[in-house]
Amino acid sequence: MNASATANDNTPFIERHIESGTVCCDSSWEEAYKRFESPEEEIEKFIKRLKLMGLEDRPRDIRVAELFCGRGGGLIALKRLGFTRLEGVDLSETLLLQNQTEAKLHLADCRNLPFEDASLEAVIIHGGLHHLPELPSDLQRVLSEIHRVLKVDGTFHAVEPWLTPFLRFVHAVLEFQWFRKFYDKGDALAIMIEHERETYERWLSQPTIIRELFDRYFAAEKSRIGWGKIQFTGRKKQTVD
Repeated sequence: MNASATANDNTPFIERHIESGTVCCDSSWEEAYKRFESPEEEIEKFIKRLKLMGLEDRPRDIRVAELFCGRGGGLIALKRLGFTRLEGVDLSETLLLQNQTEAKLHLADCRNLPFEDASLEAVIIHGGLHHLPELPSDLQRVLSEIHRVLKVDGTFHAVEPWLTPFLRFVHAVLEFQWFRKFYDKGDALAIMIEHERETYERWLSQPTIIRELFDRYFAAEKSRIGWGKIQFTGRKKQTVD
């Protein structure tokens, strides 16, 4: 494991478990992601999600990891809710360097998590699984790793895109160039979809397999589908079929 030292007081410390750029990333996607919503808008969105996931009811000293954490909006949301033992994992060093969360950050592949067995109480993902290049194999690898690193009573929380009627409508609207010209957020979303289209469409086309894998590793406690998203909270199963 390599660690990148802080260049100054404002640069986060990142533990490097892979070499930067060996697995990702797409700079055009990252620029669109930054345009899609402001950091504060993203944080407020994540706070609402975390409350719906049930995180607000958990002890604040549990060890929590966010996978595919990006620039850290989800980690800041957790911090604002009072959580103190936070860690983030992402493949993009560019996005990790934008973190100002004081969380422990890992440049790592979520298919090979840098955590010991049964070491975390909760793992959270805000829209990262649909970026996986191979389904269902990569999803199984990530879920298996999450299952491994969670404690006996640990929980898994995920929000991902889901092909609801609303999402189909959004896709249709984004086909109109005039809409993208006058609505910057819509244009940013369209660019993000364009740059991840292969993995995004593969994810949306396999809902049954995805749910079966979620249910294989975790006992669902909350599962809501609507407005183009699935929100899933599950507790670690003690045995996996």
